[in-house]
Amino acid sequence: MLAALIMPALVSGVALAAEKPMNVIFILADDLGYSDTTLYGTTDFYQTPHLERLAKRGMTFTRAYSNSPLCSPTRASILTGQTPARHGSTSPGHHLPTVRMKPVLNERAKPGSKALIVHSVTRLDTAYPSLVKLIRKVGYQTAHFGKWHLGPKPYSPLQHGFDVDIPHHPGPGPAGSYVAPWRFKNFKANHPGEHIEDRMAEEAVGWLRSLPAGKPFFMNYWQFSVHAPFDAKKELIEEYRKKIDPKNPQRSPTYAAMVHSLDDAVGSLLDVLDEKGVAEKTVIVFISDNGGNMYNRIEDDGNVTPTSNAPLRGGKATMYEGGIRVPCIVVWPGLTNPGSRSDEIIQASDFYPTLLNGLGIDLPGNHEVDGIDIRPALEGGKLDRKGIFTYFPHAPPVPDWLPPSMSVHSGDWKLIRIFHEGENGAHDYRLYNLAKDIGEKNNLAALHPEKVQMLDRMIENHIKDSKAVVPRPNPGFDPNQYHPEQIGVPAARHKPAAKPSAKPGRKPGGVVGGWIAGGTARLKGGKGTLFVESEGGDPYLTAQKKFHAAAGGPYRLHLRIKSTSSGRSEVKYWEKAGPRPVSIPFPLTHDGAWHEHEIDIPAKRLLTVRIDPSTSPGKMEIDWIRLKHSSGEIIQGWSFDR
Repeated sequence: MLAALIMPALVSGVALAAEKPMNVIFILADDLGYSDTTLYGTTDFYQTPHLERLAKRGMTFTRAYSNSPLCSPTRASILTGQTPARHGSTSPGHHLPTVRMKPVLNERAKPGSKALIVHSVTRLDTAYPSLVKLIRKVGYQTAHFGKWHLGPKPYSPLQHGFDVDIPHHPGPGPAGSYVAPWRFKNFKANHPGEHIEDRMAEEAVGWLRSLPAGKPFFMNYWQFSVHAPFDAKKELIEEYRKKIDPKNPQRSPTYAAMVHSLDDAVGSLLDVLDEKGVAEKTVIVFISDNGGNMYNRIEDDGNVTPTSNAPLRGGKATMYEGGIRVPCIVVWPGLTNPGSRSDEIIQASDFYPTLLNGLGIDLPGNHEVDGIDIRPALEGGKLDRKGIFTYFPHAPPVPDWLPPSMSVHSGDWKLIRIFHEGENGAHDYRLYNLAKDIGEKNNLAALHPEKVQMLDRMIENHIKDSKAVVPRPNPGFDPNQYHPEQIGVPAARHKPAAKPSAKPGRKPGGVVGGWIAGGTARLKGGKGTLFVESEGGDPYLTAQKKFHAAAGGPYRLHLRIKSTSSGRSEVKYWEKAGPRPVSIPFPLTHDGAWHEHEIDIPAKRLLTVRIDPSTSPGKMEIDWIRLKHSSGEIIQGWSFDR
């Protein structure tokens, strides 16, 4: 009889223990690229041992995507489960004074643009049944630490379902610096030189320790790292400076130190979960809001870009893989196998239905959800999905930029629709097979028209279903101001020419060593070098000799140059007299040191070439120039003794 009475109680106790709610920690990195961690074998410069430690506890996704190549849209998608096409947040203007709750089509565009862009929503509407509101409603303690960037009060984390918000900052990055003194309002450093990521981890750990035993929690740890401004702990910078390989495109010791601090913060969270004995009852999501930054420069590290996303093309603010494919780990005890990997396609908006379903919380009935429940993938299986969509109706002129676009990933295929970029207002398309061409070098749209048509129908269906405000043809388009050769070229390289300043006795011009100065350039010969001085605008040098298709193409221009100027650099060439030249950008480093550059000229015949080394005032010095056939044979060489 005693056993009969005790056993049901024991069974009931076991059942209650098994039904104890799972905790959730959602870690969102800021601008961390696919190749910025050691998870995928793409870097030997950055060190992320704690992310490796996290990966050993759960599943690493090799094809995880943000919802946008910029931050705020992805953040809105995580909290709503919707794509930017539906919620309307498509660019990160959420810290600016303008309050716009619905996207609107811009009425005007530059005359050289074929499409009108869309003005983004600038606040996350508190009317949304956000992920954290629904979780908080069933009794969870909630807290947000770090970056928000979805709107200040009354659109802050405190109005979106969080009990705690530290440092309660609406801006796009840390206020002023990663290293104290900061400029956060009402949030002071504990000591001089304190690192904001260390402090955020300390605040998060303190909050976790303060929670009563058995109380379920949901925590956003949305890191400031590794967004601009680019600074870090000095001792870490010096440690990584010793490891630089100048041939490696990842060679910023500052950025490496920032990645290091990001990783340390992840380690702090894992430590406290182990300390409290709740690791086996805690779901951890780690993902980045977009790809790595390829357009800023870090002057203290030699004017280098923060990182490289190779083997992916492009980076933050681009529609290529480097802008949207991101590192991702999910730890779900009882669901994910430790140390497992998945090649299934997932997107940040998927975590809304996945977490709600997995926690036993009903999805809201009056709220459209674009994400899908990815728990089958977390268990090692396949997902039943046709595709994912990325909507970016903007054109920030960064390296590899595209005009307003939308893409779909389906299986191995990716199609980018460029709105109204084709003939007579039609769309233009770029089609890639990512299984064979992860670097997106070969546009297969012309070879697979049926695939383009099928995938474009998916794009059109999502536009209609989401009721997206989309770009329209520019009624003020002027073909004479259209420059398709500048698509993908950073803004600094195609600024309009400035008028040269008038200085008595210093007229631009000159002919030295077979090159003619043009624009604002002045030439003079030196001891074996050619000096180029510029007052800004559009300095250039044109070869005096006409080649008349010498040796046949393609060709390669090889030069050794140093510069203290700035701005875009490009080579222009003419295949015959009359038509406008073709422009080829090249990344001249304006650091005052000697650099060699080889620029491929894909011409069948060649009349002449021109070098535009900068767009800003400054001095340049050229050691030699050589024009080669693609075989390596030198067609013409120039030296500059006098």
